[in-house]
Amino acid sequence: MEIADTIRQEAAELWGDGKGPLLVSIAGGWGVLLGARMIYPVLLPYLRSSFDLSLTVGGLLVTVLWLGAALGQLPGGILADRYSERDVMVAGVLVVAVALVLVVTAPTPLVLFAATGLVGLGQSLYPIARITILSKIYPDRIGSALGVTMATGDLGQTVLPPIGGAIAAAIAWQFGLGFIAPLLLVVAVVLWVTLPVRPSAESPANSLSMESASAIAGKLRRANLGFVAFILFLYILIWQSFSGLYPTYLVERKGLSSSLAGVLFSVFFAFGVLVKPLAGAAYDRIGLRRALVIVLVGPVAGLGALPFVDGFWPLVAVTALVSTMLGSGAITQAFFSDAIPADVRGTGLGAVRTTSATLGALGPVLFGALADRGYFDEGYLLLAGVLVVVIFLTLRVPERSGA
Repeated sequence: MEIADTIRQEAAELWGDGKGPLLVSIAGGWGVLLGARMIYPVLLPYLRSSFDLSLTVGGLLVTVLWLGAALGQLPGGILADRYSERDVMVAGVLVVAVALVLVVTAPTPLVLFAATGLVGLGQSLYPIARITILSKIYPDRIGSALGVTMATGDLGQTVLPPIGGAIAAAIAWQFGLGFIAPLLLVVAVVLWVTLPVRPSAESPANSLSMESASAIAGKLRRANLGFVAFILFLYILIWQSFSGLYPTYLVERKGLSSSLAGVLFSVFFAFGVLVKPLAGAAYDRIGLRRALVIVLVGPVAGLGALPFVDGFWPLVAVTALVSTMLGSGAITQAFFSDAIPADVRGTGLGAVRTTSATLGALGPVLFGALADRGYFDEGYLLLAGVLVVVIFLTLRVPERSGA
């Protein structure tokens, strides 16, 4: 009963005072964008066949997607500080819609890679603006608001990839990805109509200067954000390495069909729908250190067991264990949002996420290279080992950004 009462209280706080529709539109857009991105790993066997790609090159394609999604976050954060978050998010959604059309009509691998990079760049405009607008709408509930938003992202990653995989199997891979473009046009309209031009009476922040850059750097040093950013980098490296080639691993090493692998891949994100709101609320209540350790212990066991498990239902159990690491994002991003000054929050978040995600984007291509050399199973054991390091590092960070 106590847990149920807590959930009801959190829901009432998030929905009240007219905030609910804003949260729904922001979270819904994020869900469609992430669902589109996660169709790529499901369709990777089709792309490899159509364009004659090795596992290494297939991993490089996913890396290009992640890299694009990382590089634009700093410019996106600067734009979010200076202009309307609504405009930035709508622009990102429209860029992704156009880029997807280019992907499904790509005649050569070069065009496929370039258009895939554009998909990532479009997506990179959305996440920082999403965080800064939520921090203004929910100044005292940023962990819970981010948890719900990120859970909706996982809902999109749960629902859309198997739909894309089923369409690809029934018709062609181009239709399995292309059906997202009309959905994104609807998202753009909803965001434009629902969100205010600027969610507060604050004037736009000044342009990035040496003074503001120095303030951000000083805050990073004082609040241990550099240390947490390094933990975030390791987490992104693990998550992208795991997710980028997991459906391919299930097909090639575990003997599942592409459709069944897509379903199991969706299970990973389905559990995230539950984990992320709880993780965000846990950060609000018990702080970063304890909340982060709780969500990272299960994935160590899951990744370590994965090479030794066969059969659909045992793989479901292992995937569920690994999926709790999805709560890390809600915890670390809420920590950063609390720690970085409001007037440069978008720029600061953009700098942290661009650096961490750009380096983390190397994961899929490196993991693909290991798989090409016959070390697919060993790669997952290596990820488990890196995650153990992340847990030990987490034990050294403060509970709160001001600690």
